Amino acid sequence: MSKSEFSQSLLANSARPQTAADKIPIIARGAVSDRAKEVLNQVERFVEEECIPADVLFHSQLGEGERRWATYPPVIDELKAKAKKLGLWNLFLPKNHFKEGAGFSNLEYGLMAEYMGKSRVASEACNCAAPDTGNMEVLAKYGTDAQKKQWLVPLLNGDIRSAFLMTEPDVASSDATNITMIMEKQGNDYILNGSKWWSSGAGDPRCAVYIVMGKTDPSNRDTYRQQSVLLVPAATKGITIERCLSVYGYDDAPHGHAQISFKDVRVPASSMVLGEGRGFEIIQGRLGPGRIHHAMRSIGAAEKALEWMIARVNDPRKKTFGKQLSEHGVMLEWIAKSRLEIDAARLIVLNAAVKIDEKDAKNALKEIAEAKVLVPQMALAVIDRAVQSYGGAGVCQDTPLANMWAQIRTLRIADGPDEVHLQQMGKNENKRAREVREKLERQREAGDRLVKQSGVKPVGKSML
Repeated sequence: MSKSEFSQSLLANSARPQTAADKIPIIARGAVSDRAKEVLNQVERFVEEECIPADVLFHSQLGEGERRWATYPPVIDELKAKAKKLGLWNLFLPKNHFKEGAGFSNLEYGLMAEYMGKSRVASEACNCAAPDTGNMEVLAKYGTDAQKKQWLVPLLNGDIRSAFLMTEPDVASSDATNITMIMEKQGNDYILNGSKWWSSGAGDPRCAVYIVMGKTDPSNRDTYRQQSVLLVPAATKGITIERCLSVYGYDDAPHGHAQISFKDVRVPASSMVLGEGRGFEIIQGRLGPGRIHHAMRSIGAAEKALEWMIARVNDPRKKTFGKQLSEHGVMLEWIAKSRLEIDAARLIVLNAAVKIDEKDAKNALKEIAEAKVLVPQMALAVIDRAVQSYGGAGVCQDTPLANMWAQIRTLRIADGPDEVHLQQMGKNENKRAREVREKLERQREAGDRLVKQSGVKPVGKSML
């Protein structure tokens, strides 16, 4: 190729709009199949052209008062039909662990989840919304044939929705050994008594099943073998939805985050998942990939916030002190920092996804924790800059930014508070203390010998 032809090729490529596949980080591109790249491009188009415009209609169709909880926006079913027709359905179940999914790796789906994170309705439209994704993984991995037939099939079809119940209002649930819900075996049934909250998804009228963690053996000496997981039909007698909690003032209807009480709730023993005392094993298997999904969707939200910020600072109507906002150096600095932080965070998450694909979530505990802690903090910083660029408009309903901030802020608590992950990461990293000190001591001694052999005077004294 001549220099002229090379230059023309560069110009042609720079003029062509980049697709989602074009934007896959170079270090990950080789691990993404051609089929996944094609679907990724489809996801991008579906989100940008169908879902984001539908977000406005979704909120308008919610209605007022109790109607917000009695039904759900019809646009959801319209989008689901479009997604199914395009083949953008159940994309999340990783191919190396499940036969029920669309055949993608965690890495490949993570890239798709990023685009879904730019829209309120996109994940649900593709049947890839939490908590259903994690609940379907539990059923697919641990469920019996009967449990799969009753609950997994309709969830995979998008006919019902589900909720995940672990957190409790009266204990510090960041330590899940503290949960107090009692699951008492009586004959061929379990009797449940207790209270749960932040039961996301339980407000939806389509929510048909709860995946519930409680204690079947509270006296077991091994505190991690006291807990079990049961599948509880939402309509079971004795269950009361006490209220739906708000997130910084947002009720998240019709999804909701419910506080639920259980009084002598009876379910058959066949509702037990995997077996008594296996609760922690199930929950850890559920939360690992889910944190990757949350993280990649959060990156999508940060990208959307950056787009809104760029649009604002280049709005010719908005000038301060005689200049357009983009002419003020601080705004360009915010844009640059946001770009750096988003791109760096994406690599952290994709690294964790690759590590899971390599084996399983247990193999990637450190990498998952890194993503879980870093990404929400990054997204909040980017969204906050966008809010600031809009001034008063940024904190009201006229932009999606305030709601996005509220949702992402919750992730610093959901699936384990930052502090829990940081404490465990710190402990594990600190296990290298002896090895590190010994290595530095060897290096110091070698340095001292070199200085002595050279006959020069040392310039400092080692702190070791």
